[in-house]
Amino acid sequence: MAGPRDFYAILGVPRTASRNDVQRAYRKLARTLHPDVNRSPDAEERFKDVSEAYSVLSDPDQRERYDAFGADFRRVPEDVDAGAWADAGRPRARAGTGTGFEDVFGDVFGGGAQAGRGWGGAGWGPMPGADQEAPIDLSVGEAYRGTRRSLTVSGPEGTRTVEVTIPPGVTDGQRIRLAGQGGRGVGGGAAGDLYLVVAIRPDPRYRVEGRDVHVRLPLAPWEAALGTTVALETPGGEAKVRVPAGSSTGRRLRLRGRGLPNPRGPAGDLFAEVQIVVPPTLGEDDRRLFEQLAAASDFDPRRGR
Repeated sequence: MAGPRDFYAILGVPRTASRNDVQRAYRKLARTLHPDVNRSPDAEERFKDVSEAYSVLSDPDQRERYDAFGADFRRVPEDVDAGAWADAGRPRARAGTGTGFEDVFGDVFGGGAQAGRGWGGAGWGPMPGADQEAPIDLSVGEAYRGTRRSLTVSGPEGTRTVEVTIPPGVTDGQRIRLAGQGGRGVGGGAAGDLYLVVAIRPDPRYRVEGRDVHVRLPLAPWEAALGTTVALETPGGEAKVRVPAGSSTGRRLRLRGRGLPNPRGPAGDLFAEVQIVVPPTLGEDDRRLFEQLAAASDFDPRRGR
């Protein structure tokens, strides 16, 4: 997307949108634009724009700076007052205005870098590079096992490719710091840091809450009634689940330590939720057995006994 970008317009939300509104908009767009499911030529680029917009607008500090400084918010040093920025004749809360970084500091500080007195010039000393953020979208399996990615990061200096290793056990919303991979410093200043913001994609099999993983466990009526041991696929591979006799739909069976790993403490747990599945069609023998059971049993599920 050429030129300054309006993150609110990219997500299709108003500037008054709540954090939940921003998250809902991102998840809706991510599901339709992710390169794994959308083969349109521009889908990958649009997905990157949506992910960057979400990483900024979902972070209160980043959003506040974006609202104050617009498209140049990453290039403005932390100690610059938003009021001084506005007094210099720049819109305080409008994104995508095309305001130039050098122009503003020329106004605020009297000449800026072109006059040799700006940041990094004589009299001001080295200016460290700005910290940057970039979203990284992971499957549940990648979050569990870790992965290696080649990311394209956009910044004031243009786009660049960064090779990153994601450790096992990262969680949704976690920030991964890459020291010295942020914006370039000026006048000998140190480079800033790059923070990767993890977003775990929705999965049809698993629901992740922190480090705990929830999964459905389909059972036949006789398995739930009599008890059994079944194989269950988890993000870490196959696990055996012992189902107690008399298990009803909704019962949660806990497998300790089979959730997302934790490099600094105990791993999360996996919760298998029982779901009784009735055969969609019955053969003659099956029907006869069910009819015999119905005639012999005095169990009333509406009374619970």
